[in-house]
Amino acid sequence: MCLIVFDWRPDAVDGPLFTLAANRDEFFRRTAEPISWWHDAPTVLAGRDLVGGGTWLGMSRDGRFAALTNYRAPHEMRADAPTRGTLVSDWLSGSANGSHNETDGTHETPLDYLRRVAQTGDIYNGFNLLVGDWTRRELGWYCNRSNTAPTLLESGTHGISNAVLDTAWPKLVKKRAELGAMLARDAMPPLERLIDLMRDPQLARDDELPSTGIPLERERALSAAFIETPEYGTRGTTAVRVVAHGDVISVAAAERSDDNGSHRIVRPGDFERSFAFNVEREIA
Repeated sequence: MCLIVFDWRPDAVDGPLFTLAANRDEFFRRTAEPISWWHDAPTVLAGRDLVGGGTWLGMSRDGRFAALTNYRAPHEMRADAPTRGTLVSDWLSGSANGSHNETDGTHETPLDYLRRVAQTGDIYNGFNLLVGDWTRRELGWYCNRSNTAPTLLESGTHGISNAVLDTAWPKLVKKRAELGAMLARDAMPPLERLIDLMRDPQLARDDELPSTGIPLERERALSAAFIETPEYGTRGTTAVRVVAHGDVISVAAAERSDDNGSHRIVRPGDFERSFAFNVEREIA
């Protein structure tokens, strides 16, 4: 996952709590499954990386959410580092050591989980990790290449690409602003409009490009929200909306993928899935 823009409204009494649009960028040869309920963890709704076994974005029936992007630091990459996708799936499934209290059935808070991840954060290649609990109205962020400690996010519209939260890369600035403008016009736009927002192949100007240690030609190609190169690019787009209705939280998610499940990339992607469910826990 390489570009996420989201609007977080934890104080909403009745209405949208969380609205997200996200692109997953990956090598086309890396096999993955589209978003679905996992057969071996039935409460988890997410795509699945069939190489590392984890995921890049997902949610659970009990109101948990997580998403991950890689941090672009090509000269720091280690081939022996553990897969980062399990940081998402462990939170969603509650399988991480210490994440679940067998006595009262509760699980860790997002901040507690991120702090525990941070204790061994240096063993991984660079990443940004968003971890949320909609019933607690908490959403946290941690980057293992930042000096900032794990932190809970306040209300607002944010973006993450392949640098720390809200780094002013052109595509992040543009899509964050477009999401904010869209929600100002309509607080609950159709998920298809959120997906269309992200399917934008426009490149940034050379004078706007960051310098991340890769050749200029590749920096140009990766400056698009929707990336298109022969071997690497945007594999799918996910939209999520979470809404409070009294004591019930409703979740709607949709994905438009360029892989129809056969692990063959088809352009333009038109394989779509959508899901809706309620998180039936009291809002803390």
